[in-house]
Amino acid sequence: MQTDTAHSGSNTSLARRAWSIRRTALRMGEVQGQGYIGQALGVADVLATSYFHALSYRANDPEWDGRDRFYLSIGHYAIALYAALIEAGILPEDEIETYGMDDSRMPMSGMAAYTPGMEITGGSLGHGLGIAVGAALGLKRKRSDAFVYNLMSDGELGEGSTWEAVMSAAQHQLSNLICIVDFNDQQADGPTTQALATTPEAPKWQAFGWHAQTVEGNDLDALVTAFDAARSHPGPQPRVIICNTLMCKGVPFLEARESNHFVRVDADEWAQAIAHLDANIPA
Repeated sequence: MQTDTAHSGSNTSLARRAWSIRRTALRMGEVQGQGYIGQALGVADVLATSYFHALSYRANDPEWDGRDRFYLSIGHYAIALYAALIEAGILPEDEIETYGMDDSRMPMSGMAAYTPGMEITGGSLGHGLGIAVGAALGLKRKRSDAFVYNLMSDGELGEGSTWEAVMSAAQHQLSNLICIVDFNDQQADGPTTQALATTPEAPKWQAFGWHAQTVEGNDLDALVTAFDAARSHPGPQPRVIICNTLMCKGVPFLEARESNHFVRVDADEWAQAIAHLDANIPA
């Protein structure tokens, strides 16, 4: 889509965008020596598809009223969203070195008051979809053509407030709301599927009146098809895309870590991870 963005008509591939998001996130993680890198690497393809295929926005005017809204419910994924905002030209690359520092516009957990392009302050978890429902309802009443995209975690499927929002969105027929679930089957205490979220998820959303798709979240062609189908679906239902992603995707030695909700990266491994990406630059 990308109407009115600085990147409209760009020939840069989505694979290259996702690669750049991964690399930038690693550079930020290296600044602090820590960060939710597993999630950033895993969700990079979803963010690339969002910002360089689906969303309408103006990089030089993040508050443009006609923009599509991208809500990050999972505040600790901020490092991933910052990388996407830098790639989109909304944040400058020269601020990477400030990540997580005092007075930075890129704190470790997303804060809407600090960061251009950060629409909401995400976390405590389970609230983002409710905020998105309110925004989508408001845009409907304004007769706006804008969509609201809400990125949430699989762990939030265990929050009661999430399902209240799911019911509200269906009740108000919010066809301008697209929820994206990053289903990486990891949360702080272990696999999500051993907690309250079980698969298959799509039939649950369908039972609540949503148009639901499940997709391989690290397959860019599949993501493009799913995002297009969500946006163009002719019915009045809200839409959800459940994206099955791999934590630490793109860096094999990190992918192999047994526990990677907050993956440990040793001091010398940041450079190794970046070097691996640099040796595998997509076209």
